[in-house]
Amino acid sequence: MKYGDETLARKYSHVRDYARVNREAVREMHRQVGDLVIDAEGLAERGLLVRHLALPNGVSGVETVTRFLAEEISPDTYLNLMGQYRPCHRASEHAELDRKTTRAEFAEALAIAWRYGLHRLDGGSLQGTW
Repeated sequence: MKYGDETLARKYSHVRDYARVNREAVREMHRQVGDLVIDAEGLAERGLLVRHLALPNGVSGVETVTRFLAEEISPDTYLNLMGQYRPCHRASEHAELDRKTTRAEFAEALAIAWRYGLHRLDGGSLQGTW
């Protein structure tokens, strides 16, 4: 799930109806496979795993995405929250995206996910990025 907001998806990725279509797709994926099931060795067997990249200045809409997952999908949704955003290509055209996500922003993203009751969080992609 890249964006939680239609306007920002349109602005940065030139995509119409991203959030609506993405939510429909996530609902359908969860309907088909349910929550992520992990075996005794820690390997995924079946189920939904959502990845969300925390962008600087709240651009990705962490609050909207995590609220949707917790309230409309399942509080047992496995969320891989990533903090390794690096500006490249045309990021310099948008001042709000022309820097890395800070530790404080990533910590706040994790706190938001916890606040909405998502307890299966992987924030490991933060390690080694600063």
